[in-house]
Amino acid sequence: MKTLQELINLDEPAWELIQEWLNNANKPYEIIPKNQEQAEQELLANQVTTRSPMGAIIYETGGMLIDNGCLRILGSGGKKLNRTLSGWNKGKSFENIGDVPSFLLIADDVLGGYFAINGGGLGDNLGVIYYFAPDLLAWEDLNITYSHFIEWALTGDLEQFYQGFRWQNWQDEVKQLDGNQVFSFFPFLSTQEGKEIDKVSRKVISIQEHYSAFCE
Repeated sequence: MKTLQELINLDEPAWELIQEWLNNANKPYEIIPKNQEQAEQELLANQVTTRSPMGAIIYETGGMLIDNGCLRILGSGGKKLNRTLSGWNKGKSFENIGDVPSFLLIADDVLGGYFAINGGGLGDNLGVIYYFAPDLLAWEDLNITYSHFIEWALTGDLEQFYQGFRWQNWQDEVKQLDGNQVFSFFPFLSTQEGKEIDKVSRKVISIQEHYSAFCE
């Protein structure tokens, strides 16, 4: 395993690139403050350098809430998003720290959608982002890298991506959730009745409960 000193890149830190994306963001976002000791432990656990956007997000943030909290990007954990990248994946994509995961969960949304880097367990296209779509209950290949995903999340067209799944005044409800909660819909979004988003009922549940019910 690489040491912390080997993982912290002072010459070409990717955080500078992420800050450019933040400056160009076309939607509201919130950077979750990090705990320094926890950030260092998480960087070691994931063995990624801060020269990479993933390492930079882990080391510099507790995570990121984007578009009123609709989209959550995992980092080293914080008050409003206390799931760490390695902690959330442990028991889901790998059993023990150091194992090579078949996929790596890196972000999720309030609809119960999950974004993951494919390590072979989600499809044939390795190293790219797949999305577990709650309306299909299946993993879809987005064919973008982690870096492209972060840039898209901040500067891309989330409105188009979530078209048909945003009800009237959704922002007000989403703002009440923390980063460990999602909506449970009835009828399910995967049903024909669930396509009419303004007519389905919603309740707030833990993201662990949702993941266990639909992804395990």
